[in-house]
Amino acid sequence: MHALDPSLVALLASGMLVAAFLYASVGHGGASAYLAAMAIVGIAPAEMRPVALQLNVLVSAIATVKFFRAGHFGWRLFWPFSATSIPAAYIGGAITLPGAAYKVLVGVVLLYAGWQLWWSARAGDELRPVRNLPVMPAMAIGAGLGVLSGLTGVGGGIFLSPLLLLAGWAGTKQTSAVAAPFILVNSLSALAAGFVINPAPPPGYAWMLMAVVIVGGWAGAEYGSRRFANPLIRRVLAVVLAIAGGKMVLV
Repeated sequence: MHALDPSLVALLASGMLVAAFLYASVGHGGASAYLAAMAIVGIAPAEMRPVALQLNVLVSAIATVKFFRAGHFGWRLFWPFSATSIPAAYIGGAITLPGAAYKVLVGVVLLYAGWQLWWSARAGDELRPVRNLPVMPAMAIGAGLGVLSGLTGVGGGIFLSPLLLLAGWAGTKQTSAVAAPFILVNSLSALAAGFVINPAPPPGYAWMLMAVVIVGGWAGAEYGSRRFANPLIRRVLAVVLAIAGGKMVLV
C-alpha cells in the first residue's frame, strides 16, 4: 500500500465521478472503469481489486434502489444467476493471482468491457422480445460469472447485461435492474473473502473516491432509471477502457 500524489488522487476522483454516473445510468457499478483508471495511474494490482469492489458496492447499491423503485426489477430473472454467483464470487475473491497474471486477466476483461460498451451504443436501447429464462443454464452461467467477478473485482455486470439482451431474456431497463443487484451481491461476497484473508483498511485515497462515486452513482442511477444513456458517451468510455486494457495486457 502506498500514498498517492494529491494531484493523482484528484485526477482519479474526477474520472471516477464521471464513470460512476455513466455506469450507474445503465445499472452497473463501474468497476471496469475504476480498474482502468487505477491501471493508468499505476496503482499496484494488490490494491486495485479491493478498492474497485468497495466502489462497486456503493454505486451498485444506489443503482439497485433506484431501478427497483422505478419498477424494473424482476426477481425471477435475478435469483437463478445470483444463487450460484454469490458463493462462486467468494471463492474467486479468496484467490490472489500473481501480479502479472492479474494484470493480464483484468486487461482482457477491460478490453471486453470496452467492446461491450461500444456494442451497446451501436445496438441502441430499443426493447427486444423477451423469452423465458431457463433456470439451470442461468445458474451455471451465474457460477462462472461469480468466479470471474471475485478474481478480477468487476462484479460481473459487464458480462451479464449483454447476455440477457442477446439471449432475449430481458429488455434494457429490466437488464439494468437485474445487473445492479447482481453486481452488488457479487462484490460484497468477493470483498468478504478478501477481508477474511487480509483484513486491511482501505488505502487513504480510497475515501475520497468513495465520496465522489456516491455522488456520481446517485445522479447516474436517477437519470438512467428514467432515461437512456447517450450512445456517444458510451463510445468514448469504450475507447478509454480499451486503452487501459491494452496497457495492462502489453506492459
